[in-house]
Amino acid sequence: MLAVELIADAIPPVHTSDTIQKVVDRMIEFRIRHLPIVNEEQFLGLIAEDDFVGESDYQVSVGSLALALVNPYVLEDQHIYDVIRMFCERKLTVIPVLDAKKNYIGLISINALTEYFASLTAVEQPGGIIVLEINNKNNSLAHMAQIVESDNAQILSSYVRTFPDSTRMEVTLKVNKQDISNIIATFLRYEYDIKATFNHTDDNDNSKDRYDSLMNYLNL
Repeated sequence: MLAVELIADAIPPVHTSDTIQKVVDRMIEFRIRHLPIVNEEQFLGLIAEDDFVGESDYQVSVGSLALALVNPYVLEDQHIYDVIRMFCERKLTVIPVLDAKKNYIGLISINALTEYFASLTAVEQPGGIIVLEINNKNNSLAHMAQIVESDNAQILSSYVRTFPDSTRMEVTLKVNKQDISNIIATFLRYEYDIKATFNHTDDNDNSKDRYDSLMNYLNL
């Protein structure tokens, strides 16, 4: 997944001639706290809601403000991991995307990123979740997949969590089977340490509800 694939076309940038009120209205409309300032195709920087907190006249233009502009951005062909890192490091709600000539082509919103993660982790699909704790030298996803597939199941998503100053890591597997008892037994037979399991069925699988609740919270 590249940055350009997550561009939110519905959110337009602002211009130096736009009023603060227009910026505020747009932030409220799209539920974000940052917006890129663009002069034709030139990216000038991000304006944040904190930049006009002390202003009393919202009819003045953005260009008249003494903005502490920051200009974080990603290029269109950068990997989604670079986007995620920038969101985390800068605490942003949008990230501008530029082409190879540094021209502005769009932005990525935090909501678009959240929706991408939902699809990446298969949160909307029913199934079981297995959390393994392993030594990093034994991190063979191929072997884990073989164990899952031996019970006519497939891994829908997986991710790894590491710990500082430790050779242990946590591997979470989402599989497309609700009855994961045989898969668990096989992992134990191969001496995997199972940290947790979540065996969802149609009656108690509320992961979709939790995802919808998260999206509603982000849209407040």
